Amino acid sequence: MAVLPGLRELGDYIREQREAASVSVRQLAKMAGVSNPYLSQIERGLRRPSAEILQQIAKGLRISAETLYIRAGILEERPGDSSFAAAVHADPHLVERQKQVLIDIYESFCRENAARETGDERDFEER
Repeated sequence: MAVLPGLRELGDYIREQREAASVSVRQLAKMAGVSNPYLSQIERGLRRPSAEILQQIAKGLRISAETLYIRAGILEERPGDSSFAAAVHADPHLVERQKQVLIDIYESFCRENAARETGDERDFEER
């Protein structure tokens, strides 16, 4: 079996997140509803997982499914997605709600600062 283009990076990312979460291949495979060999093949870039499998993997790792979709090429990264947001989404120590709250606060600060830079703070205060 040959490594599929672009899937090596996805597999590496999944493995890094799994190891950071101290989850074995067997444990994650069980949580995702796939076999150990299949998950191993995903991590080595030999198989292209479906969106459903990526969602289950993300759930098992407590990371954003959107991050996996972007890495798998299923979704495109949204314009303006900062490295901050990407880092928050990738953090295995935060649950999805915590990640969203952090990103919302960050985006609020960005809007406030942009309004100050344009000299129209009143525009921000109305929001």
